Amino acid sequence: MADDEKTPGREVIADYAQAHFRYFRTADGTVYAHRTGHPVARPIRSQGTTGSHRQELMVGLYRAGFGVFNGSALKEALDLIEALALSEDVRLVHIRVAPGHDGATWLDLGRDDGRSVRIHPAGWDIAVPDPQEVCWRRTQLTGELPLPVKDTDGKGIDALLRLTNFADAKTECLAIAWLIGCLGPSVPVPAPFLTGPQGAGKSTGGRMLVRLIEGMSGDLRRAPKSEEDLISAVAAGWVTALDNLSHMGPELSDAMCCIVTGAESVKRALFTDGDVHRSAYRRPLLLTGIDVGVIRPDLAERLLPLHLERPRVRRTEAELWAEYEDVLPVVLGSLLDLAVQVRAAEAETPTDLRMADFAHLCAQLDAATGLGALPAYRASLDDLNDDVIEGDLLAQTVLQHADTIELGGAQRRTSTEWLHCLSSRCNGDGMRPLPKGWPTTGKVLSDRLKRLQPTLAARGVLIDSGRTKEGRYLEMARPAPTPPHEQQQLL
Repeated sequence: MADDEKTPGREVIADYAQAHFRYFRTADGTVYAHRTGHPVARPIRSQGTTGSHRQELMVGLYRAGFGVFNGSALKEALDLIEALALSEDVRLVHIRVAPGHDGATWLDLGRDDGRSVRIHPAGWDIAVPDPQEVCWRRTQLTGELPLPVKDTDGKGIDALLRLTNFADAKTECLAIAWLIGCLGPSVPVPAPFLTGPQGAGKSTGGRMLVRLIEGMSGDLRRAPKSEEDLISAVAAGWVTALDNLSHMGPELSDAMCCIVTGAESVKRALFTDGDVHRSAYRRPLLLTGIDVGVIRPDLAERLLPLHLERPRVRRTEAELWAEYEDVLPVVLGSLLDLAVQVRAAEAETPTDLRMADFAHLCAQLDAATGLGALPAYRASLDDLNDDVIEGDLLAQTVLQHADTIELGGAQRRTSTEWLHCLSSRCNGDGMRPLPKGWPTTGKVLSDRLKRLQPTLAARGVLIDSGRTKEGRYLEMARPAPTPPHEQQQLL
């Protein structure tokens, strides 16, 4: 055949690609490709080391006998495919967990064959999901999970708790509730904070919890230096685990709040002047450390303290992880069995807690097992409120002043008047200097009190704001407790 009668390489590549792959776009405009009938999708512009679409296309062409094509032919073909895919329907890609049809959810096992776990109202099964239902996105952080074992009769949960050093049954049931929450794609879960003395196995316990969801390659990381680095790490995996935290500044604290309950990041797209790249994220987060200092009130509502104690008998790392890897299929099977039972249980949703979805999950766990997860969760929030108050002199001063207000009474002042009142109580009418970080203006005081509202409300002090003809005001009130018979009527 003469050279001018040969089919151009870009057309050969495009024809092969459309015959063996399916292309679609996501809401942010990224074009993905997956082999026909296979649920793992890759962005066609990816140059990553986990297997880009360009690489699998080159390998497929070579094995099919088409030979090796130069870079320009591949680029031109992919440009055409990307342009055609932008007219396709918008679809979603998921990391590790995803919603399915008929109330089911999927858990990606990270396997090359695409086999995943489908958790449905009647149980769970191992299957390859239809790409029209679920498409998985894989990164270097996507570890492989073993095939879970069925009909474990709860033995796996017992094996996991034997390997960890949780201090009491309250901590154990909260850890189990968090793991079940990690299997739900739409349930925001608080961030477990593993605390305890040196040698309590906080890092080891954190790894065990993470690897139950992320596989044996899952590990703990140091806290990134910037919010942008943290967001990048969060977007590439499902569970993000930060080890040995000793301090949480305002920026890191706010970023963690966004990760737990969900937010969106927008930044300039690479190699463009006017376009942006959007990334929405909500991920389970896990933290370890002995003490992180002062905890901000908004983060405290999103934390789940898990206390560990030093083990009486020490074991080598090799022995411990060999046993863990051996029982991991049974542990995962038991967790899936329990997740099915919990989702089938009926329970009322507590309406007084910030993380209402997780509180409802705890109530379902109690209905299914009687472990007492919801009371344990409430108790943990009370402990965190105590930590916030102990670390905030303004909160302590407000509570001291509130003791002068009669039950059922209230005091209303401007923010400047409140600043003078609380400052006088704090420094003893000028006898000693005000502490570093004390509010310097009425506006700063008003903002600080708004942040402290949930913490103070948990101690029976309500802070409200409003405006009259004279101007804006802040009101501090101590509502009278509800009589027991009225509480029963409300229930």
